[in-house]
Amino acid sequence: MKTELTDTTSSRVNSALVAARRAIGSPTTGMVLTLLVVTDEENAYDAVRAASEASRQHPCRIIAVIKRSAHRPRRLRETRLDAELRVGSDAGAGEIVLLRLHGDLAGEAGPVVLPLLLPDAPVVAWWPADAPVDTARDELGALAQRRITDAYAVADPLGALATRAAAYAPGDTDLAWTRLTPWRSLLAAALDQRPVPVTGAVVESEVENPSAELLARWLEHRLDTPVRRVVTEGPVITRVRLVTAEGEIRVDRPEGALATLAVPGRPDRRVALKIRTTAELIAEELRRLDADETYAHALRQPVSQH
Repeated sequence: MKTELTDTTSSRVNSALVAARRAIGSPTTGMVLTLLVVTDEENAYDAVRAASEASRQHPCRIIAVIKRSAHRPRRLRETRLDAELRVGSDAGAGEIVLLRLHGDLAGEAGPVVLPLLLPDAPVVAWWPADAPVDTARDELGALAQRRITDAYAVADPLGALATRAAAYAPGDTDLAWTRLTPWRSLLAAALDQRPVPVTGAVVESEVENPSAELLARWLEHRLDTPVRRVVTEGPVITRVRLVTAEGEIRVDRPEGALATLAVPGRPDRRVALKIRTTAELIAEELRRLDADETYAHALRQPVSQH
């Protein structure tokens, strides 16, 4: 069920949500959190679709805040709130509220969103592209226990990591880090199979890949050894090598969904290591709402000379 409201208010949006739920007999009791998606019109469709797919694992109210402040003189800007509500089969496993904030209202999103949050439920904020410098102090980020950015989606990914490190607050995370979960799990399992000291490491990836940089920093922090970065044609991370006295522990994924794991003294084996969708990444992040201290350590690890 879809409902559109033009030049409306938060109070009217709330009333329309209640009416829509009653019309289809859908309660809010099954929803476990509110997911704020802060975006622009260009990225809104893909972001809302990914959030809706993720909500099938974590039923939630998705509030997409789409700021449409026009580049016009202040006296000519039209300030209003338009909303689109989706409930039932049109909204995945929860509810979707699209809020289009026009004119000066785009700079005052907090008071608009606050009345629409699910009561007594956690709030997660996600910026699919351009995020504020300090998400924890942002008016919408301050409402959230968990704040998700994506360094891969900006023009200067490594610069974005530096910005995130300087402004880090517990609850911050980045999808560049989430993309590493299979890599980190595989490397940790390989070291469990062959628990030998690592004396050096190499991470190979496409140029300026933020996930590769975070992986290198994580390895430096955990192994207390320098990690060399090597640029390849990609895509994304293509190989990780851990140097030991017994030989290299190596993960190769030149392309596709399968990688080759090589451990000294054992036969090589093929392992699944696919590039996951944005929906899968968001679903993973919604599984944990506590501070990710491992990410914090990797993010703030001093960058070695390489």
